[in-house]
Amino acid sequence: MAKKLYTITPDRWVETHSDYLFNFAMGKVNDRDIAKDLISETFLAALKAKDNFKGEASERTWLVAILKRKIIDYYRKINSNKGKAEVKVNYFSTENDGDWLEERIENPDYLNIEDNIINDELSEAIYACLDKINPRQATIFKLKTIENYDTEVICNEYNITSSNLWVIIHRVRAALADCLKEKWLS
Repeated sequence: MAKKLYTITPDRWVETHSDYLFNFAMGKVNDRDIAKDLISETFLAALKAKDNFKGEASERTWLVAILKRKIIDYYRKINSNKGKAEVKVNYFSTENDGDWLEERIENPDYLNIEDNIINDELSEAIYACLDKINPRQATIFKLKTIENYDTEVICNEYNITSSNLWVIIHRVRAALADCLKEKWLS
């Protein structure tokens, strides 16, 4: 088992983190009362889950992750009348811990605020992770998967074979998956 790098101090949460969490929530919901409610729900959920705190991230990072889920739940609730999305929950296990990854089966005709929040934050996380990868490989990956350049054009530009291209794409995807597990899913 990994050593805890961080500890939590619930008795100091309001004093230490409430302003930061309030500003974060206001940026997402733009309503003072709703933001306050979401922060209260976040603190309550964190208190209930404090024994599950692994100490791999800072207390603030952990609280923000909980707040993000509360914001998503809020938008899911208010948008439920506009069209319910089916949700799959995949369980996977690392050692003895059970983690979950929620996947939304999207309605292509409906993109709500929750999706925009997730897409913006995921996009930021992907680009931050790409910045940590070999620049040449990251550029090739962006050209092929993000900008949809033709394989032949990329291969000619970088003097590689199509097999090399797909090896690079595979390696970058694996590196992105590892980085996103650490930065986005935690």
